[in-house]
Amino acid sequence: MAKRVRRRPPRSSIALRWLAVGALALIAFLYYRPLHSYVTTRSALAERRAEVAQLRAQHRALTQRLARTTSTAALEREARRIGFIRPGERLFIVKGIKPWLRRHVQPRSTIEGHG
Repeated sequence: MAKRVRRRPPRSSIALRWLAVGALALIAFLYYRPLHSYVTTRSALAERRAEVAQLRAQHRALTQRLARTTSTAALEREARRIGFIRPGERLFIVKGIKPWLRRHVQPRSTIEGHG
């Protein structure tokens, strides 16, 4: 049985292979930053588009709401609901109304059961 002898490829072939690997590594390194920037910008753009769509929907709802409030009384009621007051008025903020009501007002079921 003859023993097989592995021959080594010529040095120029090995050098060309390492040169090709180095060139591929350099190309990958040079493409990394622009690709990373592109992906980051693309995700930020998607977030902004979603935000713009939400704001447009909110704008449409507010525009429709404004169109429905044609009377001065309705406009005043809405302004007071969001916290506006007239010049010269004082604003009082009362906190804890719901817990007070729960403690002092009887539930309907007990009122109806005794009637």
